[in-house]
Amino acid sequence: MQQLGMTRSSYQRDHALITPDTFIRTHLPGWQDSACIVHIAPQMGAAFTMYQVEMQASGKGSAAPEGIERFVYVLEGEVLLHMEGTTHPLSEGGYAFFPADTAHVLEAVGKARLAVYEKFFQPLDGVLAPSVIVGNEADVEGRPLGDDPDLIVRMLLPDQLSYDMAVNTMTFKPGASLSLVEVHVMEHGLLMLQGGGIYRLSDHWYAVTAGDVIYMAPYCPQWFGAIGKQPARYLLYKDANRHPLEV
Repeated sequence: MQQLGMTRSSYQRDHALITPDTFIRTHLPGWQDSACIVHIAPQMGAAFTMYQVEMQASGKGSAAPEGIERFVYVLEGEVLLHMEGTTHPLSEGGYAFFPADTAHVLEAVGKARLAVYEKFFQPLDGVLAPSVIVGNEADVEGRPLGDDPDLIVRMLLPDQLSYDMAVNTMTFKPGASLSLVEVHVMEHGLLMLQGGGIYRLSDHWYAVTAGDVIYMAPYCPQWFGAIGKQPARYLLYKDANRHPLEV
C-alpha cells in the first residue's frame, strides 16, 4: 500500500485515525535511549498530548515538564518506577499517574513500550490536589457499561474532582457495540490494544485494529462496534470534572 501512497490513516477537522504504517519516531526531552511517537498534540487542536515510547534496555524517562501531569500505561515489557526512595515494578498492563511536578524516573528492564498521556493540570479552589496512583489493569474491577455485560469498563483513575482526566480500558465481546452514537464536550485519545471493529467518527466509518490510534475532538459523533472472533479492547483518555468555562 505504501508503494502506492495508500494508508488507512486519515486526518479530518474533528478526528484522526493514525495507523502504525504512518508512525514517525522522534526524540523528546526527558527520554533517554528511547524513541517517541507523538500521536496527538496541541498542534492538531487537542488540549493534551498522547504518545508512545519505545525504550531500549538502557532507556530511562524523567518527570514531565513543569505544571504537566502524566499517565503512563505499560504496553510491552517491564519498567521500574523510582519515586521518593521507592521502586515499583510495572509490567504489561501496569500504570501510574503522576500529578504535576512529581519527581520520578522510569527505567526499562530490557526493551519496553509505553503509552503516555500528558496535560496541564487545572486545579480547583477548595479541592485537594490529586495523588500518585500506581496499579495494574488486571487488578481493577470491570463494570458493564450501562446494562450491557458484553461491554466492560475498567476505570484506571478515580472519578473524583481532584482528577481532571479519566483513563479507562473498554473491552467489547465479539459483536458488542456502544448503545448510541455519542456526541459530547470531552475529547478522546484512544489506542486499540486488542482485536478490531468499526469506528464511526463524524460522517466517516473506519475499520480499526490493534495498534491504531484515534483522536476525537469535542462534539465529534462517535460509535464503535467489535467485529471478529476475539474481544476488542482499547485504552481511552478523556478530560473530566471541570466546567467548560473554566478550561
